[in-house]
Amino acid sequence: MSVKDQEFLYNIFRKEIKDRKIPLSLGKTCPVKCTFCYEMDHSYRDTIDTPLTTQENWEFIFNEIKAFPTRESESWVLGGNEYMEWTDLALHPKAMDWIEEFLDQTDKKITVFSVGYFDPVRINKLAEKYPGRINFELSVITLGSYRQKLMPKGPSVEQVLAVLDGPAVTSANFYSLGPGTMSEDAKRISEINKNCLLWMGCLTPLKYIDADTTKLMRQGKRFLPDEAKKIYDMNLPNIQMIHTESDITAFLNRNKIIKTFDACELEKKDWVVMAGNVHRILTLFRPGKARYMYVPNETLGGDSDCTTLLTFDDVAKRITNQKVIHLPRVIMEKSSNDERDISGRSFDEFKDQFPHVRFKVLHKINSGLSNKKLYEKGYLKNYVEGYLNNPLSKKFESVAYPN
Repeated sequence: MSVKDQEFLYNIFRKEIKDRKIPLSLGKTCPVKCTFCYEMDHSYRDTIDTPLTTQENWEFIFNEIKAFPTRESESWVLGGNEYMEWTDLALHPKAMDWIEEFLDQTDKKITVFSVGYFDPVRINKLAEKYPGRINFELSVITLGSYRQKLMPKGPSVEQVLAVLDGPAVTSANFYSLGPGTMSEDAKRISEINKNCLLWMGCLTPLKYIDADTTKLMRQGKRFLPDEAKKIYDMNLPNIQMIHTESDITAFLNRNKIIKTFDACELEKKDWVVMAGNVHRILTLFRPGKARYMYVPNETLGGDSDCTTLLTFDDVAKRITNQKVIHLPRVIMEKSSNDERDISGRSFDEFKDQFPHVRFKVLHKINSGLSNKKLYEKGYLKNYVEGYLNNPLSKKFESVAYPN
């Protein structure tokens, strides 16, 4: 690698590190190739073709990280995903060595995502040696009959269960794919590990997901209520959280959404951008309080329906003759470095496209708010009691989106 290329690569590392990432790489593309993977297609944003991380790369990365002060609330994420493509770094031959070095030579915490390729004995021993320092979010996905279809190159069920059998895994995520899927997995995982958080729900198909996988995801959504109720009745000892479709999350957080909207002090003539999930809430509970500019998630497509995941291109397609438009801050919080959407397009570029439109940013509607509320109301109990058993949810579901 030339000096020029190396400096370019190291600048990418620095940008990821600034966002508290540990930018290791397997190369540009993840070899696991799960059919449901949201990192499968990056046509909407630029990513850098980073090579397999070498020992020399690691020494640079680690020295940069050690220069940052340790903060109790921070956890460094293994892997970069702002400028690099996300890959399952458990497959890197040096990953475990570097994780151990990170834990041994710093007092920082680390967050690890994997479908379960780590050596079960070693990762659990590290968790015992460094208690409270490893946040291991294990992507179980499913232990049942659909596993081979969704994860043809994934680790075996036996491997995943071995990783679960110990203190390393802090949360396990798995999904409804049909009857007897999520509920059976919850029971099995809890029998092995009663301490890890159970993170359940359904997978949202995006436009690049293949037809068979999309069909399976939508089947999972249909059976989610039944599967959730079964788990609710099991009274498992684990903390149980659920990731539902964004409209359900919005409904469960409707009071905070309404309160935040009211605090923005918009007038009836004001145009305000939002995706369908929030549009339903405000149409139902704050009709006519402003002009609601419904913006579909066309960049991601599929069943995506979330204000956080809107892009400036999505918004641009809905602009007609508006003179002033209010934009939620959350749209432009791709990273901590600058004002960009999830595609990487900057707010300044977007504004230049519409010189005759004045854009006002609603700073109260930000990612901090959305992430906090997602977790506050994200428990399985909230979904069953506050949505499925709430007659108002049916009225909410009947609110139609405008054309």
